[in-house]
Amino acid sequence: MSVITAQSEQFLFQYLNNASPTGFESAGQKLWLAYIRPFVHETGLDNYGTAYGIINPGKDFKVVIEGHADEISWFVNFITDDGFLHVVRNGGSDQMIAPSKRVNIHTPKGIVKGIFGWPAIHTRNGEENNLAPKVDNIFIDVGAKNKEEVLEMGVHVGCVLVYEDEVIALNDRYYVGRALDNRIGGFCIAEVARLLHENKIELPYSLYIVNSVQEEVGLRGAEMIAQSIKPQVAIVTDVTHDTNTPLISKKKFGDVKCGNGPSVTYAPAVHNKLLSLIIDAATANDIPFQREAASRRTGTDTDAFAYSNGGVPSALISLPLRYMHTTVEMAHKDDVNNVINLIYHSLQKIEYQHNFKYF
Repeated sequence: MSVITAQSEQFLFQYLNNASPTGFESAGQKLWLAYIRPFVHETGLDNYGTAYGIINPGKDFKVVIEGHADEISWFVNFITDDGFLHVVRNGGSDQMIAPSKRVNIHTPKGIVKGIFGWPAIHTRNGEENNLAPKVDNIFIDVGAKNKEEVLEMGVHVGCVLVYEDEVIALNDRYYVGRALDNRIGGFCIAEVARLLHENKIELPYSLYIVNSVQEEVGLRGAEMIAQSIKPQVAIVTDVTHDTNTPLISKKKFGDVKCGNGPSVTYAPAVHNKLLSLIIDAATANDIPFQREAASRRTGTDTDAFAYSNGGVPSALISLPLRYMHTTVEMAHKDDVNNVINLIYHSLQKIEYQHNFKYF
């Protein structure tokens, strides 16, 4: 069932097109809070920028639904005398896609445009024809004649830069762009809040809709907010790999495909009883889903919530995504709708003081 409206899709495009690099998520968090505010009773913000809304505040049983707000990016790390910029990663940025990309450099004077330059194919002969992008050889050209001109533009070491690519709809079937990982998860939990509000669903507990920062550098925002909220239950949504495109091994990464529904993960951090509840919600409501397994850790904010506060029953609902950590990440519209539906129906199966003990 489609739950995304024209108005909510307009928000999605605005939210995805806004830059929210790790550690600098504030602009995106303001947009997100403004969108969910009509659907919740309270909103909040922690010291590092994790934003949240609360439905039914004040209950002694607290449930979290969570996505993360930050996107991968680059930091300016060095400026050469002749005006070129060298960079280091902010999160899991892929140097392989950098050459020929346009970037927005965020400076105290506003956005400065730049490009990742690369030697022309004509100049790469012999061994040089095997030249591959590496973090230590990619560079930014801002059209400056020297370092002094770069500094006059407002660019300095520590400025963060983001690819300028914006979201499109592809074949009226996919959302395509940068930062679907994982602002589209923030969108999904916001839509859950909207559905609960519009359908007048009364939950027997306090629900925290949490949009965490700094996931891309080690789940840091989730670590912080888990200690502040101290929830009894956490359902996390993030992206996972569509393994049905060329050059990916299904034996290694599992069999997940865009359009076939959300993926649920089996892992030590994923609580078996909560996972069974989610699968029951999917089955009862005819929501298609897929399964995958994670060795040791999920690599998502699920791990941060699960191992906080003496152990919090946690589970992961993932959105299949093609081409993760590129500027053409692809998510199927049906899967986005079904992630929203699955979280929405799962919440209604959680009881006040729900007993998640295994025996």
